[in-house]
Amino acid sequence: MRIVLLGPPGAGKGTQAARIVERLAIPHLSTGEMLRAAVRDQTTVGKRADEYMSSGRLVPDEVVEQLVIERVSEPDCLGGYLLDGFPRSVHQAKILDEMLAQRGAAIDVVVNIEVAESELKQRLSARGRADDDAAVVCKRLEQYHELTEPLTAYYKKRGVLRNVDGHGSPDEIFDRIMAQLRSVGAPVG
Repeated sequence: MRIVLLGPPGAGKGTQAARIVERLAIPHLSTGEMLRAAVRDQTTVGKRADEYMSSGRLVPDEVVEQLVIERVSEPDCLGGYLLDGFPRSVHQAKILDEMLAQRGAAIDVVVNIEVAESELKQRLSARGRADDDAAVVCKRLEQYHELTEPLTAYYKKRGVLRNVDGHGSPDEIFDRIMAQLRSVGAPVG
């Protein structure tokens, strides 16, 4: 099962991603973790990414896309994976779809965790992380709405979007996600 996990900052994607991959026994492909590993291992893509990351700049789309393409081609991804942090734009989603189509595959389901913006701001400010002060939180949410939110319309049109209410306890949210995954044939038990 090839899954894309979407949701705004503070929606609990990290918590839910860990639980989903454990339940389905598939790799968790976080672009942030993949970039750090590529830099650490000094791969060709990692060296390119390091030029940007070490100077605090965003890694260009084509570098991230290449990294994801290489990673999903590895043997442990044959049975599926969960993409977290990619795609971040409709452009990246189209690149991913084209790459998968060349391999006779497609994204099976896109899980979108929905949380009211007032709740997101409360959650993010309560975490107390350095990147969670009010101005940064507003900027991150603004970027999400501008770049990532249009993905929901793109995937809805493709018939693979499943919206999940992200309010409540982590267990309640996980149960809702599992119900959506079950509805598309995931082996969730």
